[in-house]
Amino acid sequence: MTGKQPDGLISFFASHYALRAEAVLKRAGMTAQLIPGPKDLSPNCGVALRFEYAQREAALAALAAHKVQVEDVHRYTPRSDEWRKTCA
Repeated sequence: MTGKQPDGLISFFASHYALRAEAVLKRAGMTAQLIPGPKDLSPNCGVALRFEYAQREAALAALAAHKVQVEDVHRYTPRSDEWRKTCA
């Protein structure tokens, strides 16, 4: 982990992919934190994964190698202090 504030968000079609993704990225030494999925990004799943957007290529490669399906990858900045508290 680099200690940088996570500024990326991965959305999923199903919550079991989000759970697997968190484990895969953490085992790879990357920052990964499950958070409530922002409805403005995806209505599909109640869970999203916060990560460092600069590591997007490595994160997606690790997830693909473990057959974790993702819906989309977003650069995401919290819109409120409340969201920041739940994700930081």
